[in-house]
Amino acid sequence: MTRIMAGGAITLLLVTGAFLFWQGHAESRSATPAAPPVEAASPKSGQLAFLNPSLPALPEATLKTREEKRFGRADKDKDGKITEAELLAPRHKAFAKLDLDHNGQLAFNEWAAKTINKFEGADDDRSGTLTATEYAETAPKPRVHPARCSC
Repeated sequence: MTRIMAGGAITLLLVTGAFLFWQGHAESRSATPAAPPVEAASPKSGQLAFLNPSLPALPEATLKTREEKRFGRADKDKDGKITEAELLAPRHKAFAKLDLDHNGQLAFNEWAAKTINKFEGADDDRSGTLTATEYAETAPKPRVHPARCSC
C-alpha cells in the first residue's frame, strides 16, 4: 500500500515540476529582448564592427578536401609532387626496425624475432620444445579495462 502511495506522490511531483518548468520557459521567452538588426552586427570589409577598424582584413580560410590533406601528408618536401622515396619512407622505417643486423635484407629470424624470443623465454628447461605449462606462459595477458566510474 505504501508503494502505491509513494508512486502516486512521485507522479504528482513530476507532473507539477514539468508544469512549472513549462510555465517558466514560456515566461522567459516573452521577456527576451529583440535581437539587434542584422546590418549593425554584420562584418564590414572582412572585419567585425566591434574590432579596431585600423587592423588589416582577416585572411580567408581555404577548405581542403580529404584527398588534398592526404596528398599534403605524403608530399614531404611540399613541391607538389610525390616521389617514390616520399611514398615509401614509412615502409623503410618499419623495415629498419625489423632489420636487426642492418644489412638491408630481412632474414626469417629477423622477421620472426619477437616470436622466437617469446619461445626462448618460455622454454625454461632449454629442451627446444614447449610443454603445456611452458606454452601457457606465452598466452597473451588479459586486457585490464579501466574503471568507467570512480564512484
